[in-house]
Amino acid sequence: MRRIDKIIIHCSATPAGRNVTVAEIDRWHRERGFNGIGYHYVIMLDGTVCKGRDIAIAGAHCKGHNAHSIGICYVGGCDARMQPADTRTPAQKHALSRLVAELSGRYPDATIHGHREFAAKACPCFDAAKEYGN
Repeated sequence: MRRIDKIIIHCSATPAGRNVTVAEIDRWHRERGFNGIGYHYVIMLDGTVCKGRDIAIAGAHCKGHNAHSIGICYVGGCDARMQPADTRTPAQKHALSRLVAELSGRYPDATIHGHREFAAKACPCFDAAKEYGN
């Protein structure tokens, strides 16, 4: 198993309320030249946690940090005008909190980050480190 030292949270950069499937994200990532979906988990609008890339395989979600991190993406992150916004549904917030707690238990040395800490992006459109603490 890989050494995990970061859990990095992302958004799909899609409008609030728009359903996006794991297959759709996989297609987007393949179109960008990845060998499949780059995230390890995707949280749907209803709070369902879907598996993406196998956790034993390095992700393709945060340049320079993929080898030792887990990538989580929630569906949403933009308002109707495609401006960055925290669009998480209550179900997504609950599911994300549970998933981060579970992963933190499995990888106690891992720190929690938002993608925006490593890239000039608003993603995930909220302060993940503050919300989920280390």
